[in-house]
Amino acid sequence: MAFSTSDLRNGMTLDLPEGLFTVVEFQHVKPGKGGAFVRTKLRNARTKAVVERTFRAGEPLEQAMIDKREMQYLYRDGQDYVFMDNVSYDQIHVSESSLADVASYLKEGDSAVMQMHESEIVGVDLPAAVELTVTETEPGFQGDRVSGGRKPATLETGLVVQVPLFVNPGERIKVDTRTGEYLTRA
Repeated sequence: MAFSTSDLRNGMTLDLPEGLFTVVEFQHVKPGKGGAFVRTKLRNARTKAVVERTFRAGEPLEQAMIDKREMQYLYRDGQDYVFMDNVSYDQIHVSESSLADVASYLKEGDSAVMQMHESEIVGVDLPAAVELTVTETEPGFQGDRVSGGRKPATLETGLVVQVPLFVNPGERIKVDTRTGEYLTRA
């Protein structure tokens, strides 16, 4: 869908010759001399790299239509993750590279929102926090309440996070999916 630079909004996805880019920030600039232009910061949908780009005012751009679908993670099939569309019940195989860091927060039965452009997955949205079980860590002892004391813990998905000294194997904890940090015991 074509539109003008005057219609730019944060969060829009642009289909540029270099690939898909999401608008992070934009600013209309009208210098005293010369034509107006729009200065933007764009995030590559595939690599997540942020680039700065300047467009002439009124320059036509192509908007990419991103379809967001809620899907449930079913199981792992070799190197692929199998998801089921919650509306159509279609199953799709998603490569580990398409999921990036998200895979370490997913366990069977969890839901995720897949951002799709045509048939390609360009992003995955998870809840802000997920509950995971600690499978391996040094046991805590009575009195392990040192302020700020941390130890590594391996979770059921293989993710390793720093947890307080009092967390024991078998306990469920909440982990922030944006930062990968321990939040609280569940």
